[in-house]
Amino acid sequence: MTCWYEGPLAAFDTETTGVDVETDRIVSAAVVVQDAPGTRPRVSRWLVNPGVPVPEAATAVHGLTDDHLQRNGRWPAPVMYEIAEQLAEQTAAGRPLVVMNAPFDLTILDRELRRHRASSLDHWFASSPLLVLDPRVLDKHLDRYRKGRRTLTDLCAHYEVTLDGAHDAGADALAALDVVRAVGRRFAARLERLSPAELHTLQSVWHAAQARGLQAWFARSGTPETVDPAWPLRPELPAAAA
Repeated sequence: MTCWYEGPLAAFDTETTGVDVETDRIVSAAVVVQDAPGTRPRVSRWLVNPGVPVPEAATAVHGLTDDHLQRNGRWPAPVMYEIAEQLAEQTAAGRPLVVMNAPFDLTILDRELRRHRASSLDHWFASSPLLVLDPRVLDKHLDRYRKGRRTLTDLCAHYEVTLDGAHDAGADALAALDVVRAVGRRFAARLERLSPAELHTLQSVWHAAQARGLQAWFARSGTPETVDPAWPLRPELPAAAA
């Protein structure tokens, strides 16, 4: 029987106006589908005119300017519908969804759906539950004592995965998918007996523990930052706190 990391996978990534999931916007997104390692991936891409200015700091990361997005981007409402529909189709087809740092990308998509579609991400997965594989959570749990950062670029270097065109949504999604396959192979003895559904549940526990550890480290260092333990989707903030 084929292990999940040798079988069909999909991956999702976004580029955004910033790092605040409650207020920032999606400017590009991609869904990558691959039926097996080494097969040609199928890539769906979206370019979005977010309707708000794109900060220079964000443009410096992904290269997407206000002018380019205004000329070539689509309005957010239909795009968010299409992205959510595509993700739901992948889940319904039984493909686990690879999302690097899932609480960011999935939460910002949820907030965009609420903003532009009066909907939510949960609505799309009412019949087929979302199954997420997050390379950051997996790697941090399985190789917890390794020193160094764990950005996508770092994980690609560590697992010898090619990343061509970092901070392009399609390139990042494909690289994250390849990293998950590499993690699966490297830790096969610990992962091959687990189904994607079991891994989804375990990652929620692992991420919460990782968040508590990071929160404790912030407290010791006097950093006021708060770490959200929710995974793979952060709950909606009350209106008064948004």
